[in-house]
Amino acid sequence: MAKEKQHDQSMEIPLYFRCPISMEIMKDPVTISTGVTYERKNIETWFFKYNKKTCPATMQCIQSFDLTPNLTLKSLILAWQDRESQFRLSSSPISTKHTELVSLLTTMESTPFKVSSLKKLRAIIEFNDDAVMGDFVQSGGVDVLSRIIVQILVDSSDFMAFRACEEALGVLHQLPLSDESSIQLLSKPECMKSMAIMLQRGSAEARLHTVSMFRKMAKVEYNWSWVVEDQGMDLFKSLLELLSDELSTKASSSALDILIEILNASKKNRLKAIEAGAVCVLIELLPDANRSKCEKMLVIIKLLCECAEGRLALVEHSLGIAAITKKILRVSDLVTKYGVKIFWLICNFHPTEKVVEEMLVYGSVKKLVALLHMDGRSSTKDKALKIIKLHENSWRQYPCFPSELKEYLKLLNDSK
Repeated sequence: MAKEKQHDQSMEIPLYFRCPISMEIMKDPVTISTGVTYERKNIETWFFKYNKKTCPATMQCIQSFDLTPNLTLKSLILAWQDRESQFRLSSSPISTKHTELVSLLTTMESTPFKVSSLKKLRAIIEFNDDAVMGDFVQSGGVDVLSRIIVQILVDSSDFMAFRACEEALGVLHQLPLSDESSIQLLSKPECMKSMAIMLQRGSAEARLHTVSMFRKMAKVEYNWSWVVEDQGMDLFKSLLELLSDELSTKASSSALDILIEILNASKKNRLKAIEAGAVCVLIELLPDANRSKCEKMLVIIKLLCECAEGRLALVEHSLGIAAITKKILRVSDLVTKYGVKIFWLICNFHPTEKVVEEMLVYGSVKKLVALLHMDGRSSTKDKALKIIKLHENSWRQYPCFPSELKEYLKLLNDSK
């Protein structure tokens, strides 16, 4: 009993070793003009990312933003950590993972050190097996985290609430979330709204975790109507920014999956995406996209081209016809299929003289004819034939129209 008490006292971190912002033990303590010491990265974020001009602890106005390393405090922290490390090596563990989980969840909402507690929780989940994750869910962990996430709706300018939300998402994105009760908790409007805010304003890591959560929601056929209605174009702009920023392959892929789900839901959603500049962004990213991304992008462009506004955005983009043409017959059967579908929509509903000319100049017509020479029959091949028949008279008039294609079309017409 005496040893347990000694262990508890030893593990208690001195308050002045903690950063007043994150309440975590400091690694690079710096002192500002008010005399208060902070972790360097936290106070730099406060001053230079969030453009605050006050001391977070005292709320005094700051005139000088100079940061002075607190070498004395750093030495004290390192010496304390060394003693604690030696103590832990000589002691046996006094709690199981379950006890740690329950203890953290019990005190999570009442503790002023939420960020620190969430980091511990995240480490437990990250470095353990599915049984620990299941234990976390059974212990009401998702409920606790969902309440922390929605706190940013109460005061979105509260730095600590924002950081706690980021860490909570860092825990949640690791969970499989296959049970219905967890999905229902996260599907609540206030929770989805908080995550949408985080997608717009969170750190790079938080945005990645948020889009990962949204992807999981998409897989369970979540109804996106409320989120789209509430967030409007901001939701689409956030997803498109993830694609443009190329934060990570996983983030880009997740954003594309979410866009497909949302756009499949209704024409209204497609119009908002078009207004947010989706066609332009996708066309510009298409040339460098790998196979998987290319297939998803073509699916999205095809959905957008089912609207007149989407078709107009595509043909008005200087790279529109060329970018689609380049991918046909070069990436995969799926890309070719959707590329031809896009051209079918354009040729049927937006066959301006400029479009017809660009399709000839950029090699679209040549690729459509190449499809006709392929063995077997398919809906893609049928569409290619219909497009050629629809505009062959226009294309024949151009001097750059290949003579071998003229002969092929002549044979085609003679066989009617």
